[in-house]
Amino acid sequence: MEQRNLLIAIVLSVGILIAFQFAFERMRPPQPSAPSGGTAVTAPATTGPASQSAAPSPATSANPPGAAPAHAVETREVALEEQPRVKIATPRLHGSIDLSGARLDDLTLANYHETVDPKSPEVELLSPPGTQDPYLAEFGWVAATPEVKVPGPQTRWSASGGPLTPTSPVTLTWDNGQGLVFTRVISVDPNYMFTVRDSVRNTGQSPVKLLPYGLISRTGTPHVAGYYILHEGLIGYLGGSLQEVKYSSLNPGTPLDYSSEGGWLGFTDKYWLTSLIPPQNEAIKARFTHTVDGGVDRYQADYLGPEVTVPADGTAESSARFFAGAKEVNLLDAYKDSGIPLFDRAIDFGWFYFLTKPIFLILQFFYKLLGNFGLAILLLTLCVKLLFFPLANKSYNAMSKMKLLQPEIQKLRERFPDDKARQQQEMMALYKRVGANPLAGCLPIVIQIPVFFSLYKVLFVTIEMRHAPFFGWIHDLSAPDPTSFANLFGLLPFTPPAILMIGAWPLIMGLTMFLQQKLNPQPVDPVQARMFMLLPIVFTYMLAAFPAGLVIYWAWNNLLSIAQQWTIMHRAGAA
Repeated sequence: MEQRNLLIAIVLSVGILIAFQFAFERMRPPQPSAPSGGTAVTAPATTGPASQSAAPSPATSANPPGAAPAHAVETREVALEEQPRVKIATPRLHGSIDLSGARLDDLTLANYHETVDPKSPEVELLSPPGTQDPYLAEFGWVAATPEVKVPGPQTRWSASGGPLTPTSPVTLTWDNGQGLVFTRVISVDPNYMFTVRDSVRNTGQSPVKLLPYGLISRTGTPHVAGYYILHEGLIGYLGGSLQEVKYSSLNPGTPLDYSSEGGWLGFTDKYWLTSLIPPQNEAIKARFTHTVDGGVDRYQADYLGPEVTVPADGTAESSARFFAGAKEVNLLDAYKDSGIPLFDRAIDFGWFYFLTKPIFLILQFFYKLLGNFGLAILLLTLCVKLLFFPLANKSYNAMSKMKLLQPEIQKLRERFPDDKARQQQEMMALYKRVGANPLAGCLPIVIQIPVFFSLYKVLFVTIEMRHAPFFGWIHDLSAPDPTSFANLFGLLPFTPPAILMIGAWPLIMGLTMFLQQKLNPQPVDPVQARMFMLLPIVFTYMLAAFPAGLVIYWAWNNLLSIAQQWTIMHRAGAA
């Protein structure tokens, strides 16, 4: 009985780890996209599912032409030199505004780099037309009054001021030559939030009806770093609920339409987010679209605001916000508290949000005390052990009794070698007589599973863990241990194949698991005993591909368990 129960616990544990490696596969091959020199940017029409008005859609304004037609792919530097631009220079963002279309299409993140090397290039978030995969945001007007010229993707705006900084907005203007003067004021906070304020002055004799819009256009299907364990794709809070749409589930030519009071919408990556935030007190029509042009996938998130009338010799205004940056927990929480509903849910803490986010907040608190997320993980593990200390004590006491009963159990097997039913009956009577519980040995494994999963999720989805160092050779707790036994941990000058990338920390974890196993009651059956001996090797191999922070947690948890278990068993005479 006790061997079967232990076997069940082992099978469950191995099953969970296999699920993490395969069902929650962290990496999949990038999906190639055909080269493109432009991006099809289409403003929302005034008719159809995303309509705000039944007015006819003028051909010249409801569907503005896209960006420059496709041509040979250019480097980012060449593409940025083709149009006049206004520089963006903030403590956290570098880039520029394209005066052709007044679009935001050039942004890099000043505080985040492609690798752990601080001298590596900054992370590129938005890219202009002409590059491999353009990624940009546009704002503007759709005309509900026939024959009215509104600014489009090719409109050349005039700028006053620059560069754009948190203390110096940029003002753009354009005169349509028909009595309408369009003014756009773009400002940015010290983080990643832009505010776009559009106004229209009508010097003509007749009122004009316009509808404000905002869009984010993305060319090419991005390399999705996480499959089931987190959402990457189109996202928004629309119609009172969180909408998450995978790239693969958005069918070409079949837009998803939403009616919403305020909200937000855009694109989420593992660590980065772009999002349109219309006024929260206005009714909007929003949509997600997917088109394929010449074999190139293009995705768009856009919204159309309520119709406004610009009276003769009068003005009208509209405003929106645009977030483009890192999904930092505290920052998104602050924006949520400022009135953007569920903005913090852009970070995919998963179904166990109630557990994963508190674990992150605890780690963050410990990090502020200790200055190292690795040490914060060790302290969190100690707190978890203290929380479950009474339960673990009860379990280890039961295991001590089980270990002391091993000679008696062996005698029962020898006494009734061919009568399995009688063996089980006598063993159960023996357990009952001494107060031993065969299932108690499963508790130490079961109680750490929720913490294990939650910590794995935190390490995987939070940017605060990205490139967070520990000590020694661990420079990124969110990545696997980079060393390998196959090249003597870097002493031999070659890089082993992936199957042999088993680093020092996974080996330490495997050793602690082996030592803990020696404290447990040993199987009498020699086949089961050999299987148990293989488990540390199996776990070492599987955990080698997991984030180093998770392996450190597991090894440290094993060491604490060994100390607690040995102390209890020593007192009981079973060590």
